[in-house]
Amino acid sequence: MLDNWRTAPIHEKLRATLGFLEQVTLAPGTVSPDDVAPLRAAGVSEQAVEDALYVCAYFNIIDRVADALDFDVPSAEAFSKRADMLLERGYLPSIKPS
Repeated sequence: MLDNWRTAPIHEKLRATLGFLEQVTLAPGTVSPDDVAPLRAAGVSEQAVEDALYVCAYFNIIDRVADALDFDVPSAEAFSKRADMLLERGYLPSIKPS
C-alpha cells in the first residue's frame, strides 16, 4: 500500500479517497465539487469525505510547518521504538501534573 496506493489491493473507497486527497494536496487550486463525484460513486459517505479532508488539511499544515522549521525526523529505528512504547503505554504524558 505504501509503495503504490494506485495498484495496492485496497478497497475502492480508499483508493478513490486517496486519489482525491492527492489532488487536494498537490493541486488544491484545481479541486471542484465535481472531484468528489468519484468518491460518492465508490460509496464513500459525506462524513467520510469530510473526515478525510480534515485529516489531510491538518497533516498538510503540520508537514509544511515542520519543513519550514527544519524539524528533525527520527530514524526508522527510533519510530519503531516509539511505536512499541505507545503500544505498551498508550498516549500518556511523560510528566504527570502535580
